[in-house]
Amino acid sequence: MKPPFRADQVGSLLRPPELRSARERFKRGEISRSDLKLVEDKAIREAVARQEQVGLQAITDGEFRRDWWHVDFLPGFEGVESYAAPLEVGFKNTEEQPPMLRVTGKVRRARPIFVDAFEFTRSVTSRTPKQTIPAPAMLHMRPGREGISRAAYPDLEQFWADVARAYREEIRDLAAAGCTYLQLDDTSFAYLCDEKFCESLRRRGDDPARLVRTYADAINAALAERPAGMAVTMHTCRGNFKSTWVASGGYEPVAQAMFSAAVDGFFMEFDSERAGDFAPLRFVPKGKKVVLGLVTTKLGRLEDKDALKRRIDAAAKYVPLEDLCLSPQCGFSSTHHGNLLSYEEQWRKLERIVEVAREVWGQATS
Repeated sequence: MKPPFRADQVGSLLRPPELRSARERFKRGEISRSDLKLVEDKAIREAVARQEQVGLQAITDGEFRRDWWHVDFLPGFEGVESYAAPLEVGFKNTEEQPPMLRVTGKVRRARPIFVDAFEFTRSVTSRTPKQTIPAPAMLHMRPGREGISRAAYPDLEQFWADVARAYREEIRDLAAAGCTYLQLDDTSFAYLCDEKFCESLRRRGDDPARLVRTYADAINAALAERPAGMAVTMHTCRGNFKSTWVASGGYEPVAQAMFSAAVDGFFMEFDSERAGDFAPLRFVPKGKKVVLGLVTTKLGRLEDKDALKRRIDAAAKYVPLEDLCLSPQCGFSSTHHGNLLSYEEQWRKLERIVEVAREVWGQATS
């Protein structure tokens, strides 16, 4: 089966204590980057072995080389930087908020960003290594027009053209390194389902309905030259930071534009009432896969198998069962902090996904 797989995962895993300690020591200047890499390599090898033991076919590095799912990638482009700033609509029940991004000059890719990381993952698994990167919208959604230099980009069309070119170059080199499974992580579509968030965009002068189309077009431009042998999925999320969240609302307002993205499958968050019902799945194009994010990464409680099967049956009223898959609703550690569950709870959830997939579809991979 071409990815996504019947039992799949979003990507990030809880950082082991040794890795967390090493990264803190690196930030304090107590160890070198090469010392940190040795700890990362060991942690990734162990995580890969555990994923294979669980029965997953899609294998990630747990995003162990990152602090933040998006901030460790996007400033790898020239013209992009991160900075601390208050968020008008931020994560609930936490004072700490992720860094913001801004575009200070022309966006260009001067060097590979995640290619080396992918090559290491590929070298330590015999299964399908999956590479995750943030979607292009992450450069615009939070800061908006004011976060993009008017001197560099008096016309936003040129900004989006440069972003697409930079993404195409990274995707080209990932493919050359052997990447056959790429995932674009995106919060924009799910955030645009939230009326409070949309109102904050209107106050800054944006039209949420137009942005949905803009962000879908940005994905399609980024993928315009992807090789035929590379499967690409998109993951949507309403926020995942220390088990907190940002947005609420069903997919109905964005479904048609979102499903126009030129990807092979959609990882969709459906683990709580905040995500709405399955009705928007009626817009999924024929032959596209939907990976149902029914298993939460925000809580340690293990989902009941029969309850998961009932929800899969409910989704199958809108998308044929053969086009459905199962996964967690998000990663377990989108940032280095991790969500509020234990390591063993994390692995039990992934085991449950594999178990249910085998019982529903006959096997977890096809």
